Amino acid sequence: MKIHVSSKNLKFFQCFSSETKLKIVELLAIQPRNIGELASMLSVSSTIITRHINALEDAHVIKSELSPGKRGLQKKCSLAVNEISLLFDSKEKASMPTSSIAIPVGQFTNYQVAPTCGMASPEQLIGMVDDPRYFSDPNHVHAHLLWFAQGFVEYTIPGYIFSHNSPVTSLMISLELCSEFPGYKADYPSDIYFYLDDVSLGFWTSPGDFGGKKGIYTPDWWTRGTEYGLLKTICINQTGTYVDGTKMSDVTLDALPISANHNLTLRIAVPEDANHVGGITLFGKGFGNYNQDIMVEVTYNK
Repeated sequence: MKIHVSSKNLKFFQCFSSETKLKIVELLAIQPRNIGELASMLSVSSTIITRHINALEDAHVIKSELSPGKRGLQKKCSLAVNEISLLFDSKEKASMPTSSIAIPVGQFTNYQVAPTCGMASPEQLIGMVDDPRYFSDPNHVHAHLLWFAQGFVEYTIPGYIFSHNSPVTSLMISLELCSEFPGYKADYPSDIYFYLDDVSLGFWTSPGDFGGKKGIYTPDWWTRGTEYGLLKTICINQTGTYVDGTKMSDVTLDALPISANHNLTLRIAVPEDANHVGGITLFGKGFGNYNQDIMVEVTYNK
């Protein structure tokens, strides 16, 4: 979740000006709880807890649902996010024109993968697991989760998002991902490489494959271990390529064939000669903690 530091988001920042709200968030980070449990643990009335819960829901920090309890329906609360990035954008940057597109993880146009591997829609597995042939199944376009131990998938970034008349100042790619291990293993590094039209942007080392705690958006039927990933933002500008603000390489926009008449190919890979061949899991809408596809955003000069 990304939040711009702005008075427009005052409701969000007010949530963290209260000690009680912070304690609620701390408790929900451990596990979902109902209003009565929170009231008892914090020695506060249910009425006050409900007021705090409503404020946290309005700020999209937590979510709640009604579930059967001993005395009828009860409100079960859980975190809606597990990571929040604060964006200190200048007024000049915030006013720059942008174009963006969401690419579902199943909309890959080319692949070469090795087991363990598989795909899933929000409703069910697609094909057989650990059989790369099913990545050619026409239903792969419906995948919202995919994983493989080694290899690559490629996506098309359509040239029309570069149709603005002004020069491009940055190209950002945001996605949720982690390593791939049978079941899950939090300490399992994997070097994940990114390419645009065969230009290597560099790599980011995923620390592991995350499970043990239900992904916020991962469906209940999913019981294969991996539950969520980390949200990473790759930014290419005139000074280099960055991951979450940390420089990944010296590749700049000038090294890329950016044109409204040319589609870019994004390759996400774990090469067989990487130092850490730990696979990759890609999360789309309906899985993980961020409920998003692969997001591509282009920023232009005024």
